[in-house]
Amino acid sequence: MRTSAAEPNRFLHRFAWFTAGATVLLICSGGLVTSNGVGLAVPDWPTTFGYNMFFFPFSKWIGGIFFEHTHRLIASLIGLLTIILAVWLWRAQTERWLKVLGLVSLGVVILQGILGGLRVTLLKDEIGIFHACLAQAFLGLLVVIALALSPTWRRLAQSSFNISSKALTVFALIISGLIYTQLALGATMRHQHRDLSILDFPLAYGRIIPPTDPASLVRINEVRDKQALSDVSAAQIWLQWWHRLVGAIVGLTIIGFWVWVRREAKTSSVLPKLAGVWLGLVIIQITLGGWTILSNKAADIATAHVAFGAITFAVGIATCALLIRSQQLSQTSGASLTSPQLTEVAL
Repeated sequence: MRTSAAEPNRFLHRFAWFTAGATVLLICSGGLVTSNGVGLAVPDWPTTFGYNMFFFPFSKWIGGIFFEHTHRLIASLIGLLTIILAVWLWRAQTERWLKVLGLVSLGVVILQGILGGLRVTLLKDEIGIFHACLAQAFLGLLVVIALALSPTWRRLAQSSFNISSKALTVFALIISGLIYTQLALGATMRHQHRDLSILDFPLAYGRIIPPTDPASLVRINEVRDKQALSDVSAAQIWLQWWHRLVGAIVGLTIIGFWVWVRREAKTSSVLPKLAGVWLGLVIIQITLGGWTILSNKAADIATAHVAFGAITFAVGIATCALLIRSQQLSQTSGASLTSPQLTEVAL
C-alpha cells in the first residue's frame, strides 16, 4: 500500500519542533552566561582549558565555567540537530523551498558557532551582540520549517484559515520587526556588561523622558557611586530608554493586532488563539522587563526576560508565516475562480 507524502513527515515535523525548542534552551543558556557576566569564564576555544570540550572533567564544572561550558555543549547539540534536519529535509518529500531553508539554517548555525568562538578569542562585544541577534533569526528559520511541516499548514488549503487581508499581514510583519529590534537593543545592553543605566520603573529617574544634560549626569553618577554602581553615560541611558519605548510600542501593537484578528478572523480558530498567546506572552515579557529593573538585573529574572522575548518573537514569526500562506492560497483560489474554464462550467 502506497504511503501518502504527508505521512512520513510526521516525525520530521516533530523533530523540527524539537530542534526549535532546543534552540530556545540554547538562547536561555546564553542569557545565563551574559546575565551572570561569565562569558569569558572559559578563555580558550574550541578547547576548554586545553581539553577537548566533550571530555572536559565534570569535576571542573564550577562557578562561571559551568554556565559557559554548558552553553558550548548545548550549542554543539543544536549543530548536530540542524545537520540531521537539513539532511532529512533534503531527502524527504518536501517542497524545494523547505529543502533550501534547511540548508540556510545549517549555514546559519555554522556561522553562529564561528561567531561564538571569535567572541572568546577576539574579546569583541560587538561580535557577541551579532551572535545574540543571529540566534533569534535562526530560531525564526526553525519555526517556519516546523510550521510548514505541520498539519495546520496543510489544513490551510482546505480554507480552514480564511484570512485574506494584506494589511493584517503587513501589520504582523511590522510587529515582528519591532520585536527583533527590541531583542537587538536588549542584546546590546547585555553585552555592555554594566549595571543598569536606569534604576527605576516605569519612570526613568523620576521622569518620562530621562534627564541627560551634563549637570543631571553628574548628580546621577554621584548617587550611583554611593550605591557602588558603575558610572553611566547619556548614550547608555538613551539605549535603555529606547529599549523600554520599543517594548511599549510592541505591547500596544500586539493589543491592536489581537483586536483586529477577533473582528476579522471569524471563520478561523487558529489565528485568534495564536493572537491570544502572543498577547499573553508580551504581557509576561513586559512584566519581566520591569521585574528585571526592580530586582537590579537578577540573573534568573533577566534570563527569563530573554527567554520570553525569544518565544514572543517565535510566535510572531509563526503568525506571519500563516498569514503569508493564507494570502498565497487566497490569491490562488481567486485566480482559479476567475479562470475561463471555471467560468464556462459555472455558466
